Amino acid sequence: MPSDLEQLIDMGFEQERAALAVKQTGGLQGAIDWLDKNQDKSIEEIKEAQVQASDEAPELKAGEEAKSLVCDDCGRRLKSVAQAEWHASKTGHENFSESTEEIKPLTEEEKAAKLEELKLKLQDKRAAQAEQDKIDRKKNEQIRLKATKESQDIKEELQKKERLKEAQAKKREKQDEIDARKKVLAKLEADKLARKQKADAEKAQRAGQAPPVVAEEKFATSSGPTTSKPASAYTETRLALQTPSGRITKTFPVETTLFEVAHALTEDGLEVNSFTQNFPKKVYDRTDFGMTLKEAGLFPSAALVLK
Repeated sequence: MPSDLEQLIDMGFEQERAALAVKQTGGLQGAIDWLDKNQDKSIEEIKEAQVQASDEAPELKAGEEAKSLVCDDCGRRLKSVAQAEWHASKTGHENFSESTEEIKPLTEEEKAAKLEELKLKLQDKRAAQAEQDKIDRKKNEQIRLKATKESQDIKEELQKKERLKEAQAKKREKQDEIDARKKVLAKLEADKLARKQKADAEKAQRAGQAPPVVAEEKFATSSGPTTSKPASAYTETRLALQTPSGRITKTFPVETTLFEVAHALTEDGLEVNSFTQNFPKKVYDRTDFGMTLKEAGLFPSAALVLK
């Protein structure tokens, strides 16, 4: 036959709570009553109440007959001295009083009804807990989805800013190339005009005529845009570099030597033996690498071919 504790565990009660009920009451009937009374309390609350309980049982009046015993330490009612001794051995409680309240045993039907009632209450409690767990899981999922969406929004915003930054950089690079091209065209026009003036002057000399007068305003206009500030005001130069794999643009301080530029390009996997400027035509080989970009006249921008 299963023990009282095993019967309670088979009914679905937690082992610790069931063991505590048997320990406090000494039998199945008392354990059932105890579990019913304490079903809404946690194990910690029950243990704390046992430690703090100190209510004394009322004394018997004259002519009253003791029909049960009360543990003054925890308030537990016991049917007999044997039960009181058992209770004392299990709990260490030492103070007991007599009581006129008779503890009647439950009939088998009452016991079965009590057990069924406890089962139903336990089922209801578990169902309520399951529903609460479902609500908690739903809330946690909503919190997780919200956090995921916020994280995705931040990621998309960062990507948008990065795309905008790249677009602005490409726009600046394109404008720099346009400006460099205009400067080269202006220089070509100025050189063409200078050659024409030189040819006209030589022709006039051969013919014994006075050289033609050159209008300074026209020369200034034809030679393209003049530098709006002195050379000493420039601190950086922008180089458009034509490599075997394509065109790249880099910015260096004007005091950077051609050797330092070549060394910086090795980080891009490029080995440079010379720099060639198409117009005016100029080749800077390794013997020129000691020159700074400023000394070479490669500022505020220049186009070079790497070889």
